[in-house]
Amino acid sequence: MGRRTKKNPEVTLGRRQRRRKEQRRKNVREIISTILYLAILCAAVYFILHYVGQRTVVRGDSMDTTLSDGQNLIMDKLSYHFRDPERYDIVIFPGPEEYGEHPYYIKRVIGLPGETVQIKKGKVYINGKKLKSDIYGITKYIDEPGIAEEPLELGKDEYFCLGDNRPVSYDSRYEEVGPVQRSEIIGKVWIRIWPLTKFGKVS
Repeated sequence: MGRRTKKNPEVTLGRRQRRRKEQRRKNVREIISTILYLAILCAAVYFILHYVGQRTVVRGDSMDTTLSDGQNLIMDKLSYHFRDPERYDIVIFPGPEEYGEHPYYIKRVIGLPGETVQIKKGKVYINGKKLKSDIYGITKYIDEPGIAEEPLELGKDEYFCLGDNRPVSYDSRYEEVGPVQRSEIIGKVWIRIWPLTKFGKVS
């Protein structure tokens, strides 16, 4: 019978120590990896919320029936860094001061920079021609004086914005709001996320 070789206690202890060190290094790597992942995730969320998209809530009925009170939207804040707003875009901008704050307005772009806008008996005219594709036209025109009752020429960076539910919409027809400066438009309505039955892109 062969003799059993006795294990050297020092060798066995050395292997155990190496395994513990390797496990500690592995744990440290996993922790660092997790921290980096969370940091990148937080940075991505911050970037998206501040420069790409932001959640906003519809307040009021000025955009019925396209958008209703209480609906939750995602606003696209990135597109207008690369292109200008287009006619019929639904945009968001700060309205006149109310109680020390500037509430955000959600309206549709109707008149573009350099155009002449006029509203006669509820119909919108651009450069003297009736806007035929204005399917959101006023169903009941407002008798109150508005700044577009006479032809209004927009500046090079001005947009004429109206609500879809125009009889109750406080928009560019009123002197307190007026044409919206390009620099004031902070984004475009992109997706409706609530209620879920209405989930989808807004146009």
